[in-house]
Amino acid sequence: MAYLLDTVAVVRWWTDPDRLGTASRALLEQGDAAIFLSAVSVWEIANKNRIGKMPQISDFEAQYPRLLRENEFTMLELSDRHAMRGGYLPGAHRDPFDRLLAGQALVEDMTVLTNDPEIAKFGCKVLW
Repeated sequence: MAYLLDTVAVVRWWTDPDRLGTASRALLEQGDAAIFLSAVSVWEIANKNRIGKMPQISDFEAQYPRLLRENEFTMLELSDRHAMRGGYLPGAHRDPFDRLLAGQALVEDMTVLTNDPEIAKFGCKVLW
């Protein structure tokens, strides 16, 4: 099984792992599951860090290569199939980051590590 970190999950893992759900934290601590980090989350963290809404990771641009390497996450690039699926998901939830992550998870058949109920409403398998 493959797992996709949502943005909140990866930021908590990097900054305050005790705030992760028990199942997500155990999965990440084991280190033997296929864990993916989306380019969408990298974009969201960089944007929010730049405007001061995500100060938990100071100088994210400089820290990112080390964080990715140390955690051995596999990068998941955004494809046109992901974007199309996310863009056409039903419902009123307007967060483009959530829609893109859900689109990726559905296309790639991944379980999303998230505590966001909106992701599950899109039909994604979730774990927290």
